[in-house]
This record gives sequence, C-alpha cells and structure tokens, in this order.
Amino acid sequence: MADLANHPANRDQAKVMNRYDITKRMVGLLHNDEAVIGGIGYTNFDLWAASESPSGRRQQNFYMLGSMGLAVPIALGVAIAQPRRKVFALEGDGSVLMQLGSLSTVAARGPKNLCIVIMDNGAYQITGGQPTVTGQGADIVGIARASGIAQSAWAADEDAFVELIGRALKEDGPWLIGCRIDNQKPVDTTERDPARIRDNFMRGLGVRA
Repeated sequence: MADLANHPANRDQAKVMNRYDITKRMVGLLHNDEAVIGGIGYTNFDLWAASESPSGRRQQNFYMLGSMGLAVPIALGVAIAQPRRKVFALEGDGSVLMQLGSLSTVAARGPKNLCIVIMDNGAYQITGGQPTVTGQGADIVGIARASGIAQSAWAADEDAFVELIGRALKEDGPWLIGCRIDNQKPVDTTERDPARIRDNFMRGLGVRA
C-alpha cells in the first residue's frame, strides 16, 4: 500500500480548487492513451474543454450524457477489458453517492490500472446547487477506504493533486483521489452526440477502425 500519510485526513483539511484547472492539469499528464470516463454534468464539460488541442480532442475520453452515477462502473469495465491501459473515472460527489456500492466492487476486483477522481463541491450543481451529504459530513475518501480501496486520499492542493495523479499513472491501484472544488461554471459544454462520442472512444481504445 502506498504511503499516503502526508495527505489530509479528511475533506475539511483539503484546499478548495478549481475543477477546470485540475482537470487540465490531469489531462496534461496523460501521454500513453489513458482512458478517461467523464461523469455527467460539469465534471464532464470541463473534461471536454480541457482535452481540446491543435491536433484535435482526445479520442480516449468517454463523455457520459445523462447516466448519473455510472462513471465508476463504466471505468471499471474498461479497466478489466484492457488491463494494460490506465483508466481514470472523473465523477462528482452527488453522482458517486448514487453508486456507493461500486466502490466496494472496485475494491473486490482490485484493478491495478484504475484511478477514481471525485470532484466534491458538496452540491448537485448542475440542477440548481442543492446540497449533497458530503457538505454535511460524509467523507467520500473515508467511505472508499472503508470499502476496501486502501489507496484513497484527499488532494491537499493542486501540487498534491498532480503528485497523486502521477503516482496513479506509475503505481498499481486501484486509487481514489478526492478533490474539493469550487462552484465555478464550466468553460464549455460537451457536444451532445452519443453515437459520435461512442465511436470516437472505441477508436481511441483500438477496438474500432
């Protein structure tokens, strides 16, 4: 198990960061066709915006539309199907709360190539900012550890986030990284074309010509 003693013990000790900024930092560390599953809502939108470059948008990204809570199960399936590829699930606190059982399933299967990133602002932001229970004391990292994902940690700040992503890229998982984020709106909106999203992702994973 990785030594995570230098990271915050709970949510309240972590810095509130900007979702787009840390998503952009993460995408900048991906150099080996890693798969990224973006959960619904603003987490998804910022992944879309952060993945655009002069050479085009990353084909290894899958942008979920409307399937709340399924980023982790989908990422788990990809990780099992392609064990040599690093796989990241980007999920919001509200969405992961709907599928807490997926964390224990991840722990039981133990995919070494999977990393879950939780963007936690304590609110269902896209539907009006209704509070989630993480803002009332529930600790997703603590829940993940209790579910059996030993390599779970809060990112203390942006530098710690980059460090943890780097470790997830180099070391065996599964990992879960909790990030406290602000309530800023996304800088763009994902193109709503499910068939195109699916086809691009399949080509990015090498399973469709």
